[in-house]
Amino acid sequence: MGIGGKSRVAKRSSSVSYASTVTTVVFVTLCVLGVWMLTSNSVSSPQTTTTTRTVSDTNSDIAFSGSNEEQPSKINEDQKDKAVFEDNPGQLPDEAVKPDDDKVSESDDLDKGKEGAAVEETRHGLQGKESAEEQEKQKMSETQISEESVLTQNQQSKQNGLKEVEDNKQMSNEEPIKVHQEETINNQDPSEDQDQIRVVEKKQINEKPKERRAKKKKKHAESIERPLETTVIGKSKKDDVAEMEDEPRVKKPKIQDQLEEDEPKGTKQLNQDQLEEDESKGTKQLNQDQLEQDEPKGNKLQNHDQQESQVQGIDNATFNDETKDKPEILNTTQTDTFQSLLKTKTNQETTEKDTQIEAQQQHESTSEETLGSTIPKESTESKNAWKSQKAQSENEKERRRDESSGKEGLYGYTWHLCNVTAGPDYIPCLDNEQALKKLRSTRHFEHRERHCPEEGPTCLVPLPKGYKRPISWPKSRDKIWYNNVPHTKLAEFKGHQNWVKVSGDFLTFPGGGTQFIHGALHYIDFLQQSVPNLKWGKRTRVILDVGCGVASFGGYLFDRDVLTMSFAPKDEHEAQVQFALERGIPAISAVMGSQRLPFPCRVFDVVHCARCRVPWHAENGILLLELNRVLRPGGYFIWSATPVYQKLPEDVEIWNAMSSLTKSMCWDLVIIKRDKLNSVSAAIYRKPITNECYDKRPDNNPPMCTENDDANAVWHVPLRACMHRVPINPAERGTRWPAHWPNRLQKSPYWLNRTQMGIYGKPAPQDFVKDYEHWTRVVSKLYMSGLGISWSNVRNVMDMRAVYGGFAAALKDIKVWVMNVVNLDSPDTLPIIYERGLFGMYHDWCESFSTYPRSYDLLHADHLFSKLEKRCKLQPVLAEVDRIVRPGGKLIVRDESDAIGEVENLLKSLHWEVHLTFSKDQEGILSAQKGDWRPTAYQASI
Repeated sequence: MGIGGKSRVAKRSSSVSYASTVTTVVFVTLCVLGVWMLTSNSVSSPQTTTTTRTVSDTNSDIAFSGSNEEQPSKINEDQKDKAVFEDNPGQLPDEAVKPDDDKVSESDDLDKGKEGAAVEETRHGLQGKESAEEQEKQKMSETQISEESVLTQNQQSKQNGLKEVEDNKQMSNEEPIKVHQEETINNQDPSEDQDQIRVVEKKQINEKPKERRAKKKKKHAESIERPLETTVIGKSKKDDVAEMEDEPRVKKPKIQDQLEEDEPKGTKQLNQDQLEEDESKGTKQLNQDQLEQDEPKGNKLQNHDQQESQVQGIDNATFNDETKDKPEILNTTQTDTFQSLLKTKTNQETTEKDTQIEAQQQHESTSEETLGSTIPKESTESKNAWKSQKAQSENEKERRRDESSGKEGLYGYTWHLCNVTAGPDYIPCLDNEQALKKLRSTRHFEHRERHCPEEGPTCLVPLPKGYKRPISWPKSRDKIWYNNVPHTKLAEFKGHQNWVKVSGDFLTFPGGGTQFIHGALHYIDFLQQSVPNLKWGKRTRVILDVGCGVASFGGYLFDRDVLTMSFAPKDEHEAQVQFALERGIPAISAVMGSQRLPFPCRVFDVVHCARCRVPWHAENGILLLELNRVLRPGGYFIWSATPVYQKLPEDVEIWNAMSSLTKSMCWDLVIIKRDKLNSVSAAIYRKPITNECYDKRPDNNPPMCTENDDANAVWHVPLRACMHRVPINPAERGTRWPAHWPNRLQKSPYWLNRTQMGIYGKPAPQDFVKDYEHWTRVVSKLYMSGLGISWSNVRNVMDMRAVYGGFAAALKDIKVWVMNVVNLDSPDTLPIIYERGLFGMYHDWCESFSTYPRSYDLLHADHLFSKLEKRCKLQPVLAEVDRIVRPGGKLIVRDESDAIGEVENLLKSLHWEVHLTFSKDQEGILSAQKGDWRPTAYQASI
């Protein structure tokens, strides 16, 4: 009739005589109850049976059965203690009840549930060791708390007596013995409890194997040492969640400490009405047939329920203190979304490994498709079916790699500012002064190409003086803060062409260019009228703008639903690409030099050059042949330059050379059209869709590339003055034009072979569809509202490890653009990304990206860092992330838990604000925001 050792010393009465009197009254009452029970065919109350079985065997799971009837009296006994620590087996699901002959090996979670019952045994064991005075005080405290529960128990015993007789007859042979022993114990003086319990334990030990006996003794010893450090059964599901939310990152909180802390606050007590309500809601007692039916699946179902309870408990356990101060970041519904989207990752192509996983999947069948069942880990078998850019590029530049995992030096890392000439505009692979000094020639613009340091920089780029948070799109297309890109040279040289102008604190962009002084929109309409088949935003979706300037052409093509990959070198046209990025227009720093562009073959619908200052006709047209490689069969090349419409000797010479070259390349000159408003003309060419013209040429010049020349190999592959044949196999990429936008976004490319295994193990077309469905759900349910991101302030986005481009596709209805990066050693899926109307490039994240500092509002890294740390250190990678993200910009990381932890440590050392980290089943997500912090000391040398 005790309260499981939970009485508090502070409540014990100091009056020995008063305690003795009350104890005598209770004892007489118990004796009368015992005589009545003996004369009633040894009928014992359900709660007595349950308690006896728990005392007899602390490891028996059957302690949960029949606890529904025990709950009222037990709660009454505990009502003067904190209610949140009560145990209520009646709240457990039916499948959590297990027979008493289960195996002795139990999980840690089950042990927690049984420790609440073991407290009863611990209290009796401790009483035999206490002094007489302490026993009397203990009894007094128990009596004061349990007088009401005694009366309730007597009434309940009469009502349930006959039913218990029938249940006891169906139990095993040892059950009547245990019931009888409990009845005897209840009629004995409390001073004899210890001896009686030892008799019961001795009989049970004789019936159990030695292994069980050893575990029981160990359990008993632990309960004596920690009588209050247990988790008590009996809380409702909401109480469980609330308690676990209050205990982040702590597996076994000490209840004694909590009791002492909560005592001055007081706890609410349950009245009789609450007890009756709880009893009606409790789980019905399982009979023997139900126990036998549940026995073979008891372990699995109970483990599953306890696992779900733990998941509910860690909703907010991994949020840091910063999130607690930001309630707008995550509400309860959004937290539930995390749980549904961060389920266990398992391979799609493999069957379930055991019946426990099958039970979990059946339990979740009515829920939405989770991350684990939609996007599993990449299939190892699929690696044989896909080429990587690293494998394709035979002439890849050799680099020295530090194979360190990057796990050392993460804590207390000291950052310094980069001590470089470029200052706030530092691009490590383009401003490598030591490498540039070693160049033997700059004839082919080698000095504008990438020359990365052997080890990535670990310094931080300083902010320009007076830097402000960027202006949001679409206003940013027309003006930016001058202090963010404080360069005036381009305004001085190109101001009369309406490129850029200085206006107070702003740099303004009238929308003009060298070939479209009166605005890009008029120029775009002029091109559409010249070639109606262009069909901006339908047939033409992805274009390449060479020598883009400040990228006004691409900026205004957004109004026509067209994506433009703009690029220009970092040259005397100071910061032209930086202007574009600050305006919110996609652009990269690159040059038509000695190496292939970082794009696959046959992917751009249109290639555009407006006074791009590229000598297309030089050296047998090697640069124009590179454009031929990336242009889709049937695509257009738009050339708007002075040789098209001026008659100066130099222009005439270039025009004649271009005419001869394009004819030998079998390009069809569709039209030469004059724009009267801007007083310029444009020549528009079309690439052939068959090999017929190639075969009829009198001279094989330029020559056709050899069959072993992979047109998709681009990583450090030198340019080659040859042409690749147009594919003719109907199942090969390039034989058909993609569907019109936006249909091409969701449609699986026709050339994806069903016999080819996809990245995640299913047939490639199915993989494509599942990837899109997955990212659509994740973005809508989690990213849009669950990460505290104000998407109205997001414009420039990068997916650092894109697969099929599903993340970018899910953002199509938002006014953002996404640079999809396919890693060097990843399966080459970049052609698929272009086929669906998106764009991107190849890159190796062990090197710096070809962009200016402070270029992107948001970076997304899906399982990037766990793969990268096998090849290079993470410190330089995170320094690069810090370089290209704007102050106030965001980083979203989805990765293995270990990688999440390393990234979080580095971000904190960089003074980023980590909004949340959430982990489950070794998978996690992290969201962080960059601040304005910069170190004050400069690096010694670089």
